[in-house]
Amino acid sequence: MNWAPHVTVATIVERAGRFLLVYEEADGKQVYNQPAGHLDPDETLQEAAIRETLEETAWHVRLTGVVGVNLYEAPSNGITYVRTTFIAEAVSQDMGRSLDTGIIEAVWLTYEEILERRAQLRSPMTLQIIDEYRAGRRFPLAVIG
Repeated sequence: MNWAPHVTVATIVERAGRFLLVYEEADGKQVYNQPAGHLDPDETLQEAAIRETLEETAWHVRLTGVVGVNLYEAPSNGITYVRTTFIAEAVSQDMGRSLDTGIIEAVWLTYEEILERRAQLRSPMTLQIIDEYRAGRRFPLAVIG
């Protein structure tokens, strides 16, 4: 059996009570998710999180911590994802930058606005991670080698 999980990263970026999410096209639907993506060859998890956030939102971020590492098996394709979610602060926006293919826009939403869009979240993990973050689940960056 040739089973291998996909390594992904995501970021939780909160500013003034709003969370930075991407509104994107995925599996033929328009959905909301944290800025997230796959680890590329020869980069660290931290570098991947910073790169993916910039590519998907045009925001430069500084990582400040880790929410956790989660497993998720996508019902749409059966792939298991190992996702490390970082905490980041927004540093600056690159206004002229084009967003990744499939990204409709980057949005800042309150927790209540995210709950209102629950049916439009890319996966249950999107809200789960925000809830864990809001409950105070935070680890230092040093836990990731």
